[in-house]
Amino acid sequence: MGVKYQIRKNTYYDSVTLMLISKDVGKVEGVKEAIVGMGTELNKELALALEISSDEIANMAANDFFVSVMLSDDAIWEDVILKLDELLNKKNEESGMDYRPKTIETAVKYQRDSNIAVISVPGQYAADEARKALEKNLHVMLFSDNVSIQEEKELKTLAKEKGLLMMGPDCGTAIINHVPLAFANVISEGNIGIVGASGTGTQEVSVIIDKLGKGVSQVIGTGGRDLKDEIGGITMIQGLQALIDDPKTKVIVLISKPPALEISKKILNLASQSPKPVVVDFIGGDYEMIKSYGVYPSITLEDAAHKAVALSNGDMPVDFDRFTLADSKIDKIVDLAVSKLSEDQKYLRGLFTGGTLTDEAMKLLGDSLECIYSNIPLNPDCRLVDSSKSIGHTCVDLGDDEFTQGRPHPMIDPSTRADRLTIEAEDRSVAVILMDFVLGYGSNEDPVGAMVESIKYTQQKAEDRNQHVIFIGSICGTDKDPQSLEESQKTLEDLGVIVMPSNAQAVRLVKKIMIKVNR
Repeated sequence: MGVKYQIRKNTYYDSVTLMLISKDVGKVEGVKEAIVGMGTELNKELALALEISSDEIANMAANDFFVSVMLSDDAIWEDVILKLDELLNKKNEESGMDYRPKTIETAVKYQRDSNIAVISVPGQYAADEARKALEKNLHVMLFSDNVSIQEEKELKTLAKEKGLLMMGPDCGTAIINHVPLAFANVISEGNIGIVGASGTGTQEVSVIIDKLGKGVSQVIGTGGRDLKDEIGGITMIQGLQALIDDPKTKVIVLISKPPALEISKKILNLASQSPKPVVVDFIGGDYEMIKSYGVYPSITLEDAAHKAVALSNGDMPVDFDRFTLADSKIDKIVDLAVSKLSEDQKYLRGLFTGGTLTDEAMKLLGDSLECIYSNIPLNPDCRLVDSSKSIGHTCVDLGDDEFTQGRPHPMIDPSTRADRLTIEAEDRSVAVILMDFVLGYGSNEDPVGAMVESIKYTQQKAEDRNQHVIFIGSICGTDKDPQSLEESQKTLEDLGVIVMPSNAQAVRLVKKIMIKVNR
C-alpha cells in the first residue's frame, strides 16, 4: 500500500468537474483512496483526512491542480495518470471551446459582446471575481456560496448603482434571454417572467408552466439570502422592476421562502403598483396578508404555476389544491399501498436533492405529522442531531452545505442519496420513501438511472423481512430536457414507484397514506 501524487502548477479546472473526475479515478482497480482537485484549504484538509497528503500538497497554492491516491500496488500509478488525463481531455472536448480565458479581464477582451458573467469559484475568491465583473459592467450570476452576507450586500449595492443585476451568491437557476444558466430546464419561450430566491422552487414552477402549454420570458435568480433584513431584497426588487418594464412579460411570478416582514411589505408594495398581474409564492407565508396587496398569493409552487398560466390566458385564477387524477383513483392507490404495509411500518423518509422542495413538503405535511425531523427543520425542536441518521418522520435536504463539503451537489452526483437510501433500507419502521428527481442542464445525465440499484436494494431488503416499502416520487423536468422525461418516468414506474405530476401532489399522496397508517 503506497501513496502517489502529482501537482500541476497554475492549472485550473472547475470544482464540479474535478469532483466528478475524482470519483471516476477512485474506481480504477487498485485505488483505495483518491482526490483530484484544486489546492484549496478544503481539499488539502480532505487529503490529510484520507491520509494521502504530503508537505508539497500542504503548501500548494489555490491555483494549483493535484491528484493524490492510495494504491494497493505502486505499478498502478501510471494507469491512474492515463485515466486522469483521458477524463480531463474528455471534459475539454465536451466544452467545445478552443480557448478558455483564465480571468474576467481576458474573457471580456475575447468575447466583447457578452454582458453577463457566470461565476463558480471557491467562496473565498467569489466576491472579488464578482466585483471585477461588475466593474466591467457585466451582470453577474454568482453560483458560488460561502460568501459573507456583508460582501453580498456590498456587491448588490454596487450592482444597483451601476444598473446591473447581481444574482447570488448561491444562485443556482436562471434563464436569461431563453438561455438556461446553471441548474435550469429547457422551457418554452412565453410571456411569464419569474424572479426566484429558490433554485429548485423556480425550476418546479417553470417546468409546470411548460407542461401547461405556456412558457417564460425571463427567469431571474436572486440567491437565497436576498430577502433577509441585511440585504433588503435588492435583487428581487430589481428583478420585479425589470419584468414590469419588459415588453415580453405579461405575467410575473415571485418565489421565495417567507421574507423578513419589512422586506415582504416593500416587495408587495411594488408588486401592488405593477400594471401586470403578479403571482406570489412566499412558501408557507401569510396568504391573506399577501392577498391584501392586490396580488395573487399561492399555496404551493404548483399552484403558482397554474395561476400564472390562467392569468396569461386571460382567465381568473383559482387555488389549485387537488390531484390531477380523480379522487376515486387516488383512494385506490392509497388503499392498495397501505394494504401492503406491516403493523410496525409507520414512518416517512423524504430524501430530497432540492432544498425548497424539502421545505414545501414539510410545510404541506406539518399539520398531519407531529414532528418531521430534518437538517432544515420547520421547528427547531425537530432538528436532527446527526443528519446522517433518520429519526421517526424525517425529511432531509441532501443538497445542504453539510452534505456537499468536498463532493458535488446530489443533483449532479446522486450517489449521496443512493448511499443514504441503503441506510434507510435497514429500518423496518419505514413505510414511505419520498424523493424528487430534477432533470435539466447542470443535473446528472440520468438522475433516475443513478437511483435504480439502491431502490431495488431497498425493495429486496423489505421483501426479505416480509415487508413492502412505498416509493413515491415526482420529476421536475420537461420533454425537452437533455435527459428523457418519458424514459425517466417509465423507469420509475417499472420499479413500482408511484410517480406524481408535482412535488405538491406527491406530498398530498404521502399525507393521505400517513394519516391512514397512523390512525
